[in-house]
Amino acid sequence: MQPHHFWQELLPPAPAETAAHDAAYTARLADGRRLLLPIRPLGDSGEGLASLIINQASFAVTKALAEDLAARLAPLKPEIIVGLPTLGLTLAAAVAEALGHSRYVPLGNSRKFWYEDALSLPVSSITTPGQQKRLYIDPRMLPLLEGKRVALVDDVISSGKSIVAGLSLLKQCGVRPVAIAAAMLQTARHVEALAAFDADIVEDIHACFATPLLLRGGDGLWRPA
Repeated sequence: MQPHHFWQELLPPAPAETAAHDAAYTARLADGRRLLLPIRPLGDSGEGLASLIINQASFAVTKALAEDLAARLAPLKPEIIVGLPTLGLTLAAAVAEALGHSRYVPLGNSRKFWYEDALSLPVSSITTPGQQKRLYIDPRMLPLLEGKRVALVDDVISSGKSIVAGLSLLKQCGVRPVAIAAAMLQTARHVEALAAFDADIVEDIHACFATPLLLRGGDGLWRPA
């Protein structure tokens, strides 16, 4: 598969394949459909991660993931979706639309002149190592959150740093989400970070699929750690 072919189609259900993977990891949705994800080596560590870049996915794949998440969130009756930048915004907007909402609340990394420093905090993620950014919420969006059932959406939850930053910013706004949602849980490393922030919030995470940490064997193939 060529690099630009990833994330462009959902394959039909099929029997489980071997646990060894060459260049792609097969993720499965709840209905059995499969999505091939490229494996990214983590330097020379011998470890690797399955990758999803949602804003490079086809519209059909994005829609399918959004509808999957919307179905998981619907029983919780969220009234407003909050999206994390940058890639989480693509999914959050689609999830909100799939839930029948007319809009959503995007958080951002750039400061507009009317933003308030008190409504921001530093944030980093595994995909932007060494880059320290700030997370902001437009103060004009606060009335949309007051007294509402909020769901916080990101594309991928990996180390947990980004989602904890989102939770922290919402806490500054007096909001505790009823749910956290993502297309992919990339390993289980996020659990410790989230539990340290709010032990109960770990039970409120919803995702289309989860992927493990991968180890490269002597044969060059990747297997779950």
